[in-house]
Amino acid sequence: MSYVEIPGAKVPIRMWTDPASVEDVALQQLRNVATLPWIKGLAVMPDVHYGKGATVGSVIAMRGAVCPAAVGVDIGCGMSAVKTSLTANDLPGDLSRLRSRIEQAIPVGRGMHDEPVDPGQLYGFASAGWDDFWGRFDGVAEAVTFRHERAQKQIGTLGSGNHFVEICTDSTGSVWLMLHSGSRNIGKELAEHHIGVAQKLPHNQDLVDRDLAVFVADTPQMAAYRNDLFWAQEYAKYNRSIMMALLKDVVRKEFRKAKPTFEPEISAHHNYVAEERYDGMDLLVTRKGAIRAGSGDYGIIPGSMGTGSYIVKGLGNEKAFNSASHGAGRRMSRNAAKRRFTTKDLEEQTRGVECRKDSGVVDEIPGAYKPIEQVIDQQRDLVEVVAKLKQVVCVKG
Repeated sequence: MSYVEIPGAKVPIRMWTDPASVEDVALQQLRNVATLPWIKGLAVMPDVHYGKGATVGSVIAMRGAVCPAAVGVDIGCGMSAVKTSLTANDLPGDLSRLRSRIEQAIPVGRGMHDEPVDPGQLYGFASAGWDDFWGRFDGVAEAVTFRHERAQKQIGTLGSGNHFVEICTDSTGSVWLMLHSGSRNIGKELAEHHIGVAQKLPHNQDLVDRDLAVFVADTPQMAAYRNDLFWAQEYAKYNRSIMMALLKDVVRKEFRKAKPTFEPEISAHHNYVAEERYDGMDLLVTRKGAIRAGSGDYGIIPGSMGTGSYIVKGLGNEKAFNSASHGAGRRMSRNAAKRRFTTKDLEEQTRGVECRKDSGVVDEIPGAYKPIEQVIDQQRDLVEVVAKLKQVVCVKG
């Protein structure tokens, strides 16, 4: 489908989904965003759903301002995927050992490494700029700097919620490695700190929703936020890169005889800010639950833990600010999913996938998400499909 346009106070709201399918609270959030004095455009992805301040699945372009809640609290959250030389025929019938090895190598949930991962010990990891990156930590907001050691030990860890590590196969039988994670606790603390700062600024006192508080250009508060934001985005990217290196190491050891090789990594943020130019204006574009899909840009759009995912290539649709969805998108809250589904439902919906099937991940059941095929179909003018993947192993936080 192409987009549907509905009226907004300052800008029209372009939606790559049927407005009738969007929950009322999310529609109100979109209308609230469209009232912001600095807004120049708003694009809504087919995975849109309610979030804090701004919906997940929204792309907001503003001039001279940025809204921290329109980035999301997991700054830099995103995906990485790598195609391997392995095929489905190389996989063992029992994948439980492979899942166990991955869980041993990559801490999940609130877990962290006992000692910080040494990137110099990771095969093929490009550690250029590593020391400079950590050297910039001293310039990050004092509200979180006492957690330096923890931040180092959390690099290369998965986290919880909808984060995952997967082994997948595509329609040709090729094996892929894929993972989803962000900036861990340090990014969340930075986001919450700056949202709190923004809410106290005079220019934000008359907004329709205090969670939409913004920083404006040429102010010390904006400079501090952008410094911490870009650092956290880089932290998230390093986190995924180290996890992928650890995952490759597991695969090399488990498939030693096959001598697996790996194609270049596809990596994409979906909670971040970028400086981009549209209609002759330099804008700050926030993508919260959305990926960049400029012409030729590779992206990853995952479904849920039992349905599969898509590798896509952007078509460069400027009406959507060169963006696409970041996944299937939830169709119910975590609490609603826990009330509606049981572990038996989880077992049935993840049949054929080596994964957790206990009450701790019922909120991640495929039935709690929108159908990924429908989400892909609604954005055919934003991306083209390169490969469809189906997970055979899924490690959840």
